[in-house]
Amino acid sequence: MLAFTLILYLVVLVGIGIWANGRVGDSEDFHLAGRRMGPVVAALSASASSSSAWTLLGMSGAAYAWGLQAIWLIPAVVSGFFINWVFIAPRLQPASHRNQALTLVEFLGKGADPGSEGILRVWGALIILFCFTLYVASQFQAAGTAISTALPITSTLAMVIGAVIVIVYVFLGGFWAASVTDALQGLMMLAVALVLPTAALIAVGGPVSLWQGLVALDDPSLLRLVDQPGLLLAMVFVAGLFGIGLGYPGQPHVVNRFMALKSVKQVRFARNVALGWAVLIYIGMVVLGWSGRVLLPALTDAESVLLQLSVDLLPAVLGGLITGGVLAAIMSTSDSQLLVAGSAVSHDLRRGRISLQVDRAVIVILGLMALGLALYFPATIFDRVLFAWQVLGNAFGPLLIVLLFVGPVAGRYRLAAMLCGALLTILISFVPQAPGNAIERLVPFFLSLAIAWRGAKVVLKTA
Repeated sequence: MLAFTLILYLVVLVGIGIWANGRVGDSEDFHLAGRRMGPVVAALSASASSSSAWTLLGMSGAAYAWGLQAIWLIPAVVSGFFINWVFIAPRLQPASHRNQALTLVEFLGKGADPGSEGILRVWGALIILFCFTLYVASQFQAAGTAISTALPITSTLAMVIGAVIVIVYVFLGGFWAASVTDALQGLMMLAVALVLPTAALIAVGGPVSLWQGLVALDDPSLLRLVDQPGLLLAMVFVAGLFGIGLGYPGQPHVVNRFMALKSVKQVRFARNVALGWAVLIYIGMVVLGWSGRVLLPALTDAESVLLQLSVDLLPAVLGGLITGGVLAAIMSTSDSQLLVAGSAVSHDLRRGRISLQVDRAVIVILGLMALGLALYFPATIFDRVLFAWQVLGNAFGPLLIVLLFVGPVAGRYRLAAMLCGALLTILISFVPQAPGNAIERLVPFFLSLAIAWRGAKVVLKTA
């Protein structure tokens, strides 16, 4: 039953790609769904594509390992959804429709002098390729692990199957296929976040029994709101977690959904859907991790708590849904990132009108490159997932915020802000980190923001 559920799910994904192929007529269709995407698909696909396997496995694993202080992850991550949908989406949607930018990097370069715009688009595309090739490879690796747990095949073959399926439906339907499948996958992730945490909390005996169970483990660190020595380090830890939320505006595979929305009037409804989804997902994963710590206190791998509880608490058909939900989290991120990485090559590096054949060839080549990395360098890639998120967030987010809220930025300042955010994040990652990785997440972001702000003031003075 578990294998049947998973195979049916994979067949549906390919079917969506075939359906979406009929809606693709040109590059604008392929990369932004012809700018006519509805609010529900936009909200669910943006939410799912921003939430990889880290959301289901990493979040529940952190709650299992950290105990009560994992509660800070909920507002930290949901704040990113709030920033994007309340502040970024209502301005980016009409602005991108006016200047007809197909990618985030193109939008960031629009209005600068031709020389600066060209250099910015090249560097922006290279940053995306660097981050997303590693990121997509890690998602392919995780997809292989999920498939191999449900089917009697090796993890290598499962990895190839997962990668091929993603490449096929993105190749056929582009942004339409990625967005519709991401919406479906977002619903599957929501089902996981509702069903399994509820079952786990019932198994524990309810909220009161959950608290008593954590107390009975006799580990004081599990019961502290922040397990840091002193108020200052506690504040740094919490601020570092909220730095994850600050990274959301700079994620090309998320904000391109705002650019694809048909009308700015749809933003409000889409925002409600996305924020509701996020609150349920992240509360569910934290509750699941806490419940798992009480029910399975001896787990050696904290991030296995979700899959282990699904086996212990649910019948086979629902267990298949949980495995499918994990796979959905993986694929909903990898397909969007593969599409954005492809557009970085076919549109940002090669400026001008690009044919669908080139678009699709780039998708296949990059997908195979990511698969090769997943097969031969899995551990290194997987460890860099959150690092890639932060590089992107610090490179593109501050400049986007200033362009939307302050106005045009001088060309050289745009490039300086982008490179400062990306390169400083990379450099800081090599040194010992403060609690919550606060320095890596916050310092490059605010320095990049200051540079972009200064560039806007330069334009205002010369106007």
